[in-house]
Amino acid sequence: MYNKKKIYQVTLNKELTDEDMATIAAGVELEDGPIKPDEISFVDDADHKKVGIEIHSGRNRIVRRIFDKLGYRVMRLDRVFFAGLTKKGLKRGEWRFLTEKEVSMLRMGAFE
Repeated sequence: MYNKKKIYQVTLNKELTDEDMATIAAGVELEDGPIKPDEISFVDDADHKKVGIEIHSGRNRIVRRIFDKLGYRVMRLDRVFFAGLTKKGLKRGEWRFLTEKEVSMLRMGAFE
């Protein structure tokens, strides 16, 4: 889980300001050290409560702690991408087995 690319869709309790978006993009100092996301953007320009954030850190509850630091509460957190794997085509609560190729790629560390 460490140093693998993870993309989250975050729904916040209030709209994220442009100033706070810039602060997060530049990096935030947390109790266990600094964190700078690879990317952060609004999922929908009309709804600033929904944010997409890409990180490589595997630290515990890192996404929630980033937003908590700036006074936001995470209402919904959905990891939509992990190490080359997506949930595309799966409905909420559904799952699937990984293909042999996906398992091999994960074992080799071939995914970001």
